[in-house]
Amino acid sequence: MTAIIDLLSSDIVQTVLIGAALLGAISGMLGAFAVLRRQSLLGDALSHAALPGVCLGFLIAGGRDLGSVMAGAFGTGALAALIMMLIVRRTTLKTDAALGIVLSVFFAVGIVLLTVIQTQGGSGSLGLMTFLFGQAAAILRSDLWVMGGIGLAAILLVLAFWKEFKLVSFDTAFARAQGFPVTALEAVLTVMVALAIVVGLQLVGVVLMVALLIAPAAAARQWTKSLGGMVVVSAAIGAASGAGGALVSATTRGLATGPVVVLIATGIVMVSLLIAPGRGLIWQAAATQRARARISDGRVLATLQGFAQMHDDAGYPSERGMLQIALGAKPPAATLASLESRGLIRSVMHPPETTPHWELTKAGHTEAAALSGEPETRQHTK
Repeated sequence: MTAIIDLLSSDIVQTVLIGAALLGAISGMLGAFAVLRRQSLLGDALSHAALPGVCLGFLIAGGRDLGSVMAGAFGTGALAALIMMLIVRRTTLKTDAALGIVLSVFFAVGIVLLTVIQTQGGSGSLGLMTFLFGQAAAILRSDLWVMGGIGLAAILLVLAFWKEFKLVSFDTAFARAQGFPVTALEAVLTVMVALAIVVGLQLVGVVLMVALLIAPAAAARQWTKSLGGMVVVSAAIGAASGAGGALVSATTRGLATGPVVVLIATGIVMVSLLIAPGRGLIWQAAATQRARARISDGRVLATLQGFAQMHDDAGYPSERGMLQIALGAKPPAATLASLESRGLIRSVMHPPETTPHWELTKAGHTEAAALSGEPETRQHTK
């Protein structure tokens, strides 16, 4: 415990921890809109499109100047977003094809520029490779102010255009019919995603940035049904993933922060897919099992009621073999036990036969009538 406290007192660890949490919150908030707009690959395309901007910023500045590099990354990322939007609107290609074209072309240009820079030599060019996978230890206190400013700007924009962003995310056609500037709103959302990617390049890099955008939103989608709840939960999951990854990386030798952050976010997605109430796989499996049990119960009750009506005797006892013939299969013992425990049927003997028989109780007749939608069978006594 003392070692952890000493570790957290380090300025470097504090800076990385705060930076990772800020980046996770920003990415989670903006990623929610990308997921709802079915543009999960948008972050992947823009993050890869930022690589040539990183290289151009390095060439223009003549060195690894963070401001120039980030400005270049934002410039090419925004350009890639505009090209993607133009391809979708001016051609017959769909969004996924446009994203694939932009991603591959811009990343190829970035790799070519990166190769050219490295062949020129110089120690400064070696640091450019960190933008592929990130280098959290290089984050400075001054970078936190930049992250905080971008995060605050993103929050203010989301709050100011909440109704418009919500409508564009769920029904673009209706928003356009209502006279909303859909193209401008989508451009604003895209630029915000590009800003988040630029901020995250130094922490998680070009390759892994898309996971930090999509994973928190995908997890949050499992836990809430409202846009507001999804945005808040996604930002919280992103912040927790960033802070958790920074702590694990700081306490474990040789682990890079970016990949650990992504792995934690992915782990939260997997847990959410399994146990989220109503939507998790476990919940769905349980619901399916309950539905099958209800169907099986209903068939048995309906069969017993049919025998009772056929013999004009509400308490007519039916043997298991009779139920098997009527149902086409032997009724499971678990089904009969469940119905008996709920007071819908009871086990009786029917001399001279020695095998067990079952008859509907009054509650069973009521339940069977409710399931079939028919009037309740008249009650008789033997």
